[in-house]
Amino acid sequence: MEIIFQQLRDFPFITLFLSLGLGFLLGKFKAGKFELGGIAGTLIVAVIIGQVGDIHLSESVKDIFFALFIFMVGYLGGPQFFSSLKPSSFKYLFAALSMTVLGLITVVGLAIWAGLDKGFAAGLAAGGLTQSAIIGTAGNAIDQLGLVASEAKQLKTNVAVGYSITYIFGSIGPILMIPIVAIFMKWDIRSEAIKLAKKMGGAKELAEGEFEPITRVATRTYKITKISELVNKNCGYFVNTLHTGLTVEVIIRGENRIEPDSNTIIEENDIVYVSGLTTDLLKVNTLIGEETSEQEHTADFTEEIRNVILTNKKYNNKTLAWIKGSIDIKETGGVYINEIKRATNPLAILDGTIIYKGDEISFIGRKKDLDRIEKLIGYKAPSLNATEFVTLGLGMVLGYLIGEISFEINSTPIALGSGLGCLISGLIVGYLRMQHPKLGGVNTGAANFLQTFGLAVFVGIVGLNAGAPALDAIKEHGVTLLLLGVVVTMIPMTVQFVLNYYFFKIKNPIEALGVLMGSKSANPGMAALLDSAGNATPTPTFTMTYAVANIFLTLWGPIIITLVP
Repeated sequence: MEIIFQQLRDFPFITLFLSLGLGFLLGKFKAGKFELGGIAGTLIVAVIIGQVGDIHLSESVKDIFFALFIFMVGYLGGPQFFSSLKPSSFKYLFAALSMTVLGLITVVGLAIWAGLDKGFAAGLAAGGLTQSAIIGTAGNAIDQLGLVASEAKQLKTNVAVGYSITYIFGSIGPILMIPIVAIFMKWDIRSEAIKLAKKMGGAKELAEGEFEPITRVATRTYKITKISELVNKNCGYFVNTLHTGLTVEVIIRGENRIEPDSNTIIEENDIVYVSGLTTDLLKVNTLIGEETSEQEHTADFTEEIRNVILTNKKYNNKTLAWIKGSIDIKETGGVYINEIKRATNPLAILDGTIIYKGDEISFIGRKKDLDRIEKLIGYKAPSLNATEFVTLGLGMVLGYLIGEISFEINSTPIALGSGLGCLISGLIVGYLRMQHPKLGGVNTGAANFLQTFGLAVFVGIVGLNAGAPALDAIKEHGVTLLLLGVVVTMIPMTVQFVLNYYFFKIKNPIEALGVLMGSKSANPGMAALLDSAGNATPTPTFTMTYAVANIFLTLWGPIIITLVP
């Protein structure tokens, strides 16, 4: 066994990747709606492996990966954060900010009352408030205290210990809060979600296993018969008079292929390719003619799925119904919405759904039609292999420069550090990318990878460097930290819900719970809320408040280090 331990000491990068692999395997553990997650799993495994002792990984490596992580947090959250800064959203934004301040006050108060040191206090915040980034920003602040190396290392170890002990209930607490609030307020979450969807222009309630294919687009072929409503009518009649919402894409007449426009006449025995929402196709089957198999015809017909980022101010903060009504049907002919995402979270495609700058809309249609709609509303989302490294590199440089800014609080010198600096630069670059598409940026897939991998490497190194003192700290303070973590998780949510309902007047049950989960930065809680709601109606308020919570909770790291004695 000692031979294995020695290999772990001699090859620390192998040990790091072993911690990542086993940590993400542990992170797959589920209990109901709770999932430990790869980040917490990596930290726990790294602390355990670190008990072999003398595993040393460079602090510089740790700092670089944390800087990449935090830059991507800002880059991905910037568009949503700045898009939310509008009068109609202020009550949600203030509610989120209020929640983060309550969390800060609770952590600092309990830490002083219980006699926790700065490290344990920051770990309590990171786990109880489920904001892993606090580990990094607090660690940067500890480096600014001018302590001897052994004292600074112990405080950083305590940050990791506090996080690992309190994180599990920090994730479970919001899940438990949903039924508690529902019972206390006598809310039926599923019914309330259906009511909100109907108010926004949604459809009927569906039984388990059923789905409404409103976002599914299909193309079908029909042979025009003598009794068809379309015989000797032009294509414009099909759309404008019958109000079908469908598009005649191609007409096959004998051996000829016709690319129709609104004035093209449809004749008996024509084969027509018709595209549209599945629900619309079902309504007009008998009007068109006899449905045929596309394999019987030789027309080359292909369509494209294109994701477009909304940047046109004209359509910002508008409902889908308003947008549809304001666009000339000639410009949108043959283009259908397949999906809408906000900060990677899917939105319900309803007439009342409000769209903001930075939202990613997935369209289905032909290339020429998609080109028109793209120019109208925004720009094509980056492809899987398109990353502008100039933007990434200069953005990181800006972050490190901002991190050099320093000031004093209570005569204590405080520097922003590379963590907060890269968060701010990420916000700036993400916002500029939304405003100026030609700037270039990091595609969403790569950004999500760098965010997850950066944080995983960071916490892995923290855990491995913690070593044996981490286990001693868990034995000595484990029960105390666990109980304090329960308080830090539940008290701010309870107080904030009351404030949201009576002060901020957020009384719609789905919106109120979405704000609560977003303000807590609670992804597991949001997953449970979506499951209870049965639709995507909680997503808009969640994403809006989640962006605010992510940013401000991250800022609390150095504040806690400064305020706790």
